[in-house]
Amino acid sequence: MRIQNAFRAGLIGSLGVGLGIVLMTAVQSLATVLTYIFIALFLSLGLDPAVKWLMSKKLPKWAAILTVVIVVVGAVVGILFAIVPMMVDQIVSLWNTLPAEITSLKTKDWIALIDKQFGGFIDVNQVISEVGKFFGDPANISKIAGGALAVGVGVANALTGTLIVVILTLYFTASLQTIKNTAYSLVPQSKREKFIEMSEEITGGVGKYVVGQIALAALNGVLAFIMLNLIGGKQALLFAFLAFLFALIPLIGTVMASIIVTLGQLVLADGQVAIIIGIYFLIYMQVEAYVFSPKIMNKAISIPGSIVVIAALAGGTLMGILGALVAIPIAASIVLIIKEVVIPAQNEA
Repeated sequence: MRIQNAFRAGLIGSLGVGLGIVLMTAVQSLATVLTYIFIALFLSLGLDPAVKWLMSKKLPKWAAILTVVIVVVGAVVGILFAIVPMMVDQIVSLWNTLPAEITSLKTKDWIALIDKQFGGFIDVNQVISEVGKFFGDPANISKIAGGALAVGVGVANALTGTLIVVILTLYFTASLQTIKNTAYSLVPQSKREKFIEMSEEITGGVGKYVVGQIALAALNGVLAFIMLNLIGGKQALLFAFLAFLFALIPLIGTVMASIIVTLGQLVLADGQVAIIIGIYFLIYMQVEAYVFSPKIMNKAISIPGSIVVIAALAGGTLMGILGALVAIPIAASIVLIIKEVVIPAQNEA
């Protein structure tokens, strides 16, 4: 009997381990699909406040959802047909002129100043020449981009993924309350009221956070585009898009965007343009931190600053920009659960 029990325990244990490996492999294989679902659900929580706001204006639920759907689809179509072609043209133009722009750095006054200060340690002009030759070689550019085929596949996958996320977002937005009610029905009746209360608070905070972060990023991109055009900056649309993209990262996103845009203008334009755009970003970051961000984000989440920093760094390390974007509301949800569930349970124990 002891041998049989040991065999049975070993068999059941090995089957459990095997099932765990199969599940982990399945999750890994479905990582892209799960990411699409997660992004779409996250965005639908961001659109839900707009639906509720329209409903508060005496608009029927179906009309509110339809209005939000039409606005989202119109925005996506407008971006695809109006902005993307212009951005592609600027990217192509940048790649074609980049070697010449790098080589022309030898004539810049600030390069001469650097060469004067550090010329005894490093040949600045030689470094510029080598960098220009590197980017001037199509083979090297192909290696950086991963090959023309890989680039084409990457663009196709990005467009396909965007379309899938948009469709899922619209579907989740239309059926979000049904999804919530289904989830609520799985909770025992005795705990359902508290669960619903906390879930609504969490999802409401996440939705407001998504709207606020995207609004701040869009404001950053639009103002950067206007400023670059006013001062005669190069590739304004491309750098404005980079400013928008990096501004989605909480805390450090705007700082990273300012550095990239300033250095890009230093190389492509001149020192005066770079100084002006650098000063602009310094002023903008102060205004964003003390004016825009408090007004937009004050009702979204409320957690200590140290947790915000840790969550953003951890999320960015694990999942890049998406991870940094979702890490803060997830951290806020965990803090809320600890305050409302864990601590009261410990006090009653």
